[in-house]
Amino acid sequence: MIHQLLSKIHAVSPFPAASAHCDIPCKIYDPFSAQLAALSVIRFVDLLNELAEKETPTFADQAQMSRLVAEKETHAEKVKQEVRVIWGDYFKAPQFEKFPDTNELVHKIMLAGSGCKQHVSREKAEELLSLVNEFAERFWATKDVATKKATCPYPPSEEVVYPDL
Repeated sequence: MIHQLLSKIHAVSPFPAASAHCDIPCKIYDPFSAQLAALSVIRFVDLLNELAEKETPTFADQAQMSRLVAEKETHAEKVKQEVRVIWGDYFKAPQFEKFPDTNELVHKIMLAGSGCKQHVSREKAEELLSLVNEFAERFWATKDVATKKATCPYPPSEEVVYPDL
């Protein structure tokens, strides 16, 4: 009943949307979402570069290019958001003591994510993944979890840091 009432009010005067990682210290954090998003940025750049090589792109190719650009930018922003949440909610004094230059690393990730949104550059996308992998290594080290590097089993087949469980 309350849901129906609120739905009717919302239909007439929409409520502003809100979303956030909860501020309850659940201790469930994992940089893999950021890594996956960074891998996606590389993949989208590869696909965009493939389309750019076509001599006469079709209308469908142009539409595909538009979608790929939008997704590349969405995933670059997702990298930034995922790292911000872990940095802002999980990293506290003990983690910063262990890795005092974490703020600088996070800032580099923010800049690299913005660079990926501004350009279609595999080099910039690879840099973003490299920085996020470094962040992942530090994150797992703060939890005393060993890591390993392995090539992801899907395109773009880049090296990713995984917890060695």
